Amino acid sequence: MNAMKNYTYHLVAVLTVGIWGLTFISTKVLIGHGLSPQEIFLLRFLIAYMGIWLISPRKLFADNWKDEFWMFLGGMTGGSFYFFTENTALEITLATNVSFIVCTAPLLTTILSLWVYKKEKATRGLMAGSLLALVGVALVVYNGSFVLKISPLGDFLTLLAAFSWAFYSLIMRKMSNRYGITFITRKIFFYGVLTILPAFLIHPWNFDIVRLLEPAILFNLLFLGVLASLICFVVWNVVLKQLGTIRTSNYIYLNPLFTLVGSAFLLGEQLTIVALMGAVLILGGVYWAGKK
Repeated sequence: MNAMKNYTYHLVAVLTVGIWGLTFISTKVLIGHGLSPQEIFLLRFLIAYMGIWLISPRKLFADNWKDEFWMFLGGMTGGSFYFFTENTALEITLATNVSFIVCTAPLLTTILSLWVYKKEKATRGLMAGSLLALVGVALVVYNGSFVLKISPLGDFLTLLAAFSWAFYSLIMRKMSNRYGITFITRKIFFYGVLTILPAFLIHPWNFDIVRLLEPAILFNLLFLGVLASLICFVVWNVVLKQLGTIRTSNYIYLNPLFTLVGSAFLLGEQLTIVALMGAVLILGGVYWAGKK
């Protein structure tokens, strides 16, 4: 029974990352309709925040200000700061560089977790599987068209985004032992929205609000806000608690794989032999890393 329950959490992790992999496509569609990245993020988290009030207890604050501060950091590292650094990097360096460097987040999470939690040990299989999956990510991201362009600032910002998500994972591990998952997630959405607002001082809101009711825009915003944020963040935080930070984070390696497949079917983008080889390595690496 426990084994079946464990497999269920692994499957849920795969499905969650699969949905997150498709968010790049929805974001691309919304940008094509004139929304800016920060406008998309704000609307996405606002929808999720309003939705989670329907299922979350009405507790407003954490039990103490120290824990409230950790929630604030969670909203930044898993939301606004991660988003801001990643999207700023996309304006400076190649998208392939960003996609690859961001996927070092599981490896960074493993390193930070081993450093913070001394009792936690990483097996050879976990480390080898992680590295194998990372090689697969490189093949999928570059998709048979390898172009290397070093952009120190852009690549550094992307690395900050990867570190940001790694810290978010550790914060979730710390807080999930003290509070309910829906309460934690609601606080993450709130502080994510709050801390992205200063970005509009640099790039003011320009999109016509009336156009948000256009079917293509409304559908993709609901997908991002309800499914990819509200549901997936709650589910992901549950999986983090049940499977552990390191093993759960390794499923992020699947993200570019789902993006690749979704782009091929929905946007008609090219799928090469090199990318397929990378997909095999990712699947093998994630499976290897996830074994006990």
